[in-house]
Amino acid sequence: MLRRRMIVFAVALLWCATAYAQQQPQPQTLTFYYGYAVKPGKEEDFANLVKTVGAPVRDKLMADGVINAWGIETPLLRHPDGHTHYIWFNVNDWTGVEKVMAGMTAHIAKLDAEAAAPAKGQKPGMTVMQRALDIYDTSKTRDWLIRDLVAGFSPAPPAAGVLPYTRYNFTKVKPGKGGDYREAWEKYNKPVFDKLIADGTVLAYGLAVEEVKTDGDWTHFTWIAVSDMGGFDKVRAAFIADRSRRSPEEREAIGDTFTSSTVPDAARSLVTRSTIFKVRMP
Repeated sequence: MLRRRMIVFAVALLWCATAYAQQQPQPQTLTFYYGYAVKPGKEEDFANLVKTVGAPVRDKLMADGVINAWGIETPLLRHPDGHTHYIWFNVNDWTGVEKVMAGMTAHIAKLDAEAAAPAKGQKPGMTVMQRALDIYDTSKTRDWLIRDLVAGFSPAPPAAGVLPYTRYNFTKVKPGKGGDYREAWEKYNKPVFDKLIADGTVLAYGLAVEEVKTDGDWTHFTWIAVSDMGGFDKVRAAFIADRSRRSPEEREAIGDTFTSSTVPDAARSLVTRSTIFKVRMP
């Protein structure tokens, strides 16, 4: 799912937070999400798999300027048929996606070759795929490629040690209403998020869609990253305050705009906690 999401369902997150980026038009970057269902008791093995297989590739490509950020998230609420872990990376374009895929393929081939030719006196090791089959249910693995239409970032990444919480609000926009929905979102929601960025409540936010359409449950999602769960209370309070200061007629018009362009019953949400969160600094 990303449900999902995830996504994360997530993604996001989807992060390229720098002061320079704040001063320039925000690029519509791409975020690739992998959803995994890790078997009970295999969480540590999954972490070791990431450490030896994916992390070296993503860290190198981040140092090379290809990857803007990457991380791992776990859902706050468990679901019997849901994913237990999400890995994501953010790049500027499709070329970046290709470089990550090529890097992963080459690194896995190297690890498999090393496992097949162990040191003298040792038995051959497991291939990466054999390790994966032992750790997670590969039949439930799910990928998403997401593009941010709109995004806002704090002038600096989170303080050292901060592992953000991210909320994903999934929306199904009616056919032909995508432009109306985005226009309303930018007019009524973006200013609230920008104020929350300015006062430090929100670390980053975005309005995103699937770059490659694979999920029929939703068409758009809003993602909001905060440093702690209390940030979600402040986001809610800010939106209540924004709507309350408007006239009854304006509140009704805002409500009508969003409900007329979406399928309200299809709305879903997901909250995740980052266990790894890395951002490339300029």
